[in-house]
Amino acid sequence: MTTKLSAHAAARRQQRAIPAFIFELLEACGSERRCGGAEKLIFDKAARKRLKHYLGGERGLRIVEPWLKVYAIIGDNGSVVTMAHTSRRHRHH
Repeated sequence: MTTKLSAHAAARRQQRAIPAFIFELLEACGSERRCGGAEKLIFDKAARKRLKHYLGGERGLRIVEPWLKVYAIIGDNGSVVTMAHTSRRHRHH
């Protein structure tokens, strides 16, 4: 996918102490949800299962555990609008 981060998203990622590789993991393994006029990439249960396999097992998953509540919003133009930590469970529509 290799999505481009907007200046705002890059600033928010840095301010919120989200490592760049976490966005790469979201791109590789994250689940997409439609959110308003954009896509939201999250680590839901299915994404965590893919991530565990991608990282080679439980040990790899434990290493990235502090960032499993991170999400990214991707606009319809394909660029990342923002990145943040979620503090509550995602609602299914």
